[in-house]
Amino acid sequence: MFQGFSDQTIDFMWGIRFNNERGWFEQHKEEYLQTFYRPMQALSQEVWEAVDGAYPDLGLVRRVTRIYRDARRLHGRGPYKDRLWFTLERPAEDWEIRPAFWFELEPEGYSYGLGYYMAPPVMMAKFRARLDADPKPFSKLARQLARQERFHLEAQPYKRPKGDPGPLLYDWYNARSFSLSCDRAHDSLLFSHDLVDELAAGFGELTPFYRYFLSLEGDPDPRFA
Repeated sequence: MFQGFSDQTIDFMWGIRFNNERGWFEQHKEEYLQTFYRPMQALSQEVWEAVDGAYPDLGLVRRVTRIYRDARRLHGRGPYKDRLWFTLERPAEDWEIRPAFWFELEPEGYSYGLGYYMAPPVMMAKFRARLDADPKPFSKLARQLARQERFHLEAQPYKRPKGDPGPLLYDWYNARSFSLSCDRAHDSLLFSHDLVDELAAGFGELTPFYRYFLSLEGDPDPRFA
């Protein structure tokens, strides 16, 4: 059962950031397992159970990242991450092609939300075509987002805008990829089992967006229309 993270969790993250080498990690491996990895596993399991129980038709699975960086992609960095995250998503050979719910804990704070790691261009093209054909369903979602304060849109724009559907949808329409994110400094919630309820409720709030973007998979590719 998830009991919350601890001050030792945060100390470990700062420690591995400034001592990112095998010797230090091996000396602190048990601390990593006890205060960071196992709590993250427990948190992801309970959140998954809550979300899957509420929305079993989504068919979500959970993934918890490993602390070890891919040796082929170090690019001068140390061999370990200074953060961990988990995702809830539909299983796929290429997990990057679908949106995912996520929670990430890092030395400075934590975040959770919904988005693509790297949205496939075809999916964003389908999204724009859907908005061109019938903007009302997504406009309703965008207005709901604007009325709440938990999540904000983080959109990675194209260098050249794709069009101007109006102020409500402009950032969405011209996004290469996006996330709906709640970003927080370390607070009392992080050290409590209440974090499970917070994440489950937040993911539930974002589920209409998740369903909308999943539905785009069945649309024709407008680039070849």
